[in-house]
Amino acid sequence: MTNEVRPLWRIENDKVTSNISEKMQIDNNQLLRFTTAGSVDDGKSTLIGRLLYDSKAIFEDQLEAVETTSKRKGHDGVDLALFTDGLRDEREQGITIDVAYRYFTTPKRKFIIADTPGHIQYTRNMVTGASTANAALILIDARNGVIEQTKRHAFIASLLQIPHIIVCVNKMDLVDYKEEVYENIIAQFEEFSSKLYVKDIRFLPISALNGDNVVNRSENMGWYQGAPLLHTLEHMHISSDLNKIDARFPVQTVLRPQSKEFVDYRGYAGRVASGIFRPGDDVTIMPSGFTSVIKSVDTIEGPMDEAYAPMSVSITLEDDIDISRGDMIVKTNNKPTPTQEFDAMLCWLNNSAARPRAKYTILHTSNEQKAMIKDILYKIDINTYSRDEENKDLNMNDIARIKIRTTRPLMIDEYRDNRITGSFVLIDDASHETVAAGMIL
Repeated sequence: MTNEVRPLWRIENDKVTSNISEKMQIDNNQLLRFTTAGSVDDGKSTLIGRLLYDSKAIFEDQLEAVETTSKRKGHDGVDLALFTDGLRDEREQGITIDVAYRYFTTPKRKFIIADTPGHIQYTRNMVTGASTANAALILIDARNGVIEQTKRHAFIASLLQIPHIIVCVNKMDLVDYKEEVYENIIAQFEEFSSKLYVKDIRFLPISALNGDNVVNRSENMGWYQGAPLLHTLEHMHISSDLNKIDARFPVQTVLRPQSKEFVDYRGYAGRVASGIFRPGDDVTIMPSGFTSVIKSVDTIEGPMDEAYAPMSVSITLEDDIDISRGDMIVKTNNKPTPTQEFDAMLCWLNNSAARPRAKYTILHTSNEQKAMIKDILYKIDINTYSRDEENKDLNMNDIARIKIRTTRPLMIDEYRDNRITGSFVLIDDASHETVAAGMIL
């Protein structure tokens, strides 16, 4: 896309999106995905348990089961962490190992929570849980302040371009709710976070165990005048986090009902990755380059006036064009550049190390190609943020900048501009395991 086109398109989009902002807020942005991160025993699972418990989002049978387990373990009250720690090893050790997803709803918003582990060896699990998050809750033990694990998780949140970070200074009850302790931790965090690319960082003093500033305001911290955590999550503005400029529609399948009502219907089904599509828009099919005009945008409820991320729709065109899974429908005046070779930040997820110049299958949106890691430029020490250009071995949980080459061009965007078309995973052809997750630079 040329520099002359982009400003014109941005102005055009600002005009056309203003009248749908309210609809997007109602239909789409009620759902907020957030992930928790922090060191071991910082209280991540307890915080999520407190959110669910105090917001009345626990089913009676779940509550009874957790109460029974808590009594068996000798706890006086309900062990809130058990609401998310579902594995037997997690309950026995009192830690989080796998990513636990929980869902709950309030009158203001729907939530999907990814409770991720804090151990160094489970960095890959945090990457998995945080990859689709709108916000990250980074917990800090008020007694310990900012530690290496805090910096590690903040770096990963920055790497994954999570737009909002809420730093929860937990266990304030163990430091007598002192304001100076909270202020010192804010200063420590801001000192190193200035190096990170994060749009929005907020701070919140809480006690997950006692419920201070989680769902209800704390009576023990009158010096804190901000809103509690749940209120912050309910009112967090995330509609501007969506890319409404670069219209991208990866085709997943072709719909040919061949029924009496839809004799000649040919629709291209998929999920809008970004941007807005309307009947009458001029579009180009990538990578073929053929152009057409959108005839209709359909859903199971019927035709739509417009489609935007992350809606799943079927698009029909005025012209008969050979389109199949893996192709991408884009606006004619805003096209991605088909690329076979590009740089990416890669998180290695597999127990087995990466094999030099080995062939892998790359999954990018609905496109599937063969790929090869052409070069490992450097690895990142996520404790110090320094680059290691000597050690080129990629092992589990390593994060590195790599150069990758594919057999056929992919329609990519930079990850910082589009988290959908800027991300991919690598599959080992021999074991069929997902071995890596990548973010395109």
